[in-house]
Amino acid sequence: MAVKLLLSWDILPGREQDYFEFVVRDFIPGMQHLGMEPGEAWFTMYGSQPQILVAAQMNSMDAMQNILVSPDWDSLTKRLLDYVENYKYKVVQARGGFQM
Repeated sequence: MAVKLLLSWDILPGREQDYFEFVVRDFIPGMQHLGMEPGEAWFTMYGSQPQILVAAQMNSMDAMQNILVSPDWDSLTKRLLDYVENYKYKVVQARGGFQM
């Protein structure tokens, strides 16, 4: 059964440029290197929802769980936390369309 990793966060004020450079150069390629398939990214312009929503898919829950406990994922997310706050994630059964 395919699963999606749903991530959300807010960019730290004053870190926007550094954040976008990190995401393009390191975070997304790092996810791909670990075997995830990033598929969606959303930016909230108005409202009280998380500023950034990201989804990545994998073929199985076991594969996803193995990545989420790996030192490489831990290192990647710790680096992300230099640029963001209110970081949250959850794993759900994949279905078509936007999931939150």
